[in-house]
Parts: sequence; C-alpha cells; structure tokens
Amino acid sequence: MIYGYIRVSTDKQTVENQRFEINNFCTKQDIVVHKWIEETISGTKNVDERKLGKLLKKMKKEDILICSELSRLGRSLLMIMGVLNECMNRDIKVWTIKDNYRLGNDINSKVLAFAFGLSAEIERNLISQRTKEALARKKADGVILGRPIGSKSATTKLTGQEKKLKDLLDKRVSYSAIGRILGVHRLTVTSFVKNNHELISKQQ
Repeated sequence: MIYGYIRVSTDKQTVENQRFEINNFCTKQDIVVHKWIEETISGTKNVDERKLGKLLKKMKKEDILICSELSRLGRSLLMIMGVLNECMNRDIKVWTIKDNYRLGNDINSKVLAFAFGLSAEIERNLISQRTKEALARKKADGVILGRPIGSKSATTKLTGQEKKLKDLLDKRVSYSAIGRILGVHRLTVTSFVKNNHELISKQQ
C-alpha cells in the first residue's frame, strides 16, 4: 500500500503543490498512490495528535509513505527521527522527494536508523541538561522555584460564586454535586468552603 502524506501549517497554504510533486514523482517511478492523507496542523503538534500518527498505527510491513520533504513529518529533528525510527523498526518505507531520501530495509537505512536513534538520545540529553542548567542558574540568582510552601492561589474558579455556593449549601447539596454544577473538583469545593467559610456565610 502506498500512502501520500501532505501537511500544511495554515489554511492559507495550499496542498496542491505537495500533491503535484508527489504525483509527478510517482509517474516517473511508475507507481500510484493508493490513499492520500491531508491535514492542516502545525508540525510542532505531537505525532499522536495528528492524522500522521493514526496512519502510522495502521500501516503494515513494506507499505510506503511518500511526502514532499522530511519537514512535513515534523518541525523538530527529534520528532522527525522518532517517526523515521518507528517506520524503520516496522519495515515501513519512507520516501521524500525534495530531500531524495529513501528509508527501506537495506544496510544504508539500518546505518541511518542507528544514527537517528543515537542523535535522538543525544538531543534528549542536551534538552535535559539545558533545563537543569537553567534551573541551577535561577537558583544561584536567588529565584525561588515553584510556589512557596504554604502559599495559596489568590483566586480560584469559585471566587465570585460565593452566593451561589451558599444557596447550594443551604439546600444541603453535596460537595460532589456542587463540584459538578460549578465545573470543579469536589476537593476544590471542600477547600474553598473551609478557607472562605465566614465570607460564604455572610452572603444574602
């Protein structure tokens, strides 16, 4: 099965250029795309949140995924390598036109797959290291990380709804039911009532 994958980031972009490139390529290779997958979504979105993710799950061994260029698979190197690595492990072929890239089951692809996996691990470690270094710098500068112990948010989803809350409590509505009515968790209701008991009781 041959799949043609087209992705654009905004409605203003057109899919026709990518479709033309893929069709032109297939004509030269004497092959036909059996199914097209098109989506308008940012490449920064997780693969699982995209049509591409659903497609990869149903693709089988020896299936071919064709796209105009590798950047259509994702915006970051890590994301692209993740897609290619999954395809490699499942014997799914990936062909791109502008990059002239061919991922298959030959030795060159296996070498590339190893490089992809190694590069992905290095990038993950670099991201983790940069995050730790940034936090360490903030700590050294005296920045308090996280919410101070014992502090509470000045406002909650229930702020301003004290009268409605009192009416429900007067009717002996349970905290769980109040939570469902006001769109918050039961524990949020419990905490708010406990911390604002005097304010609620003054409501007319």
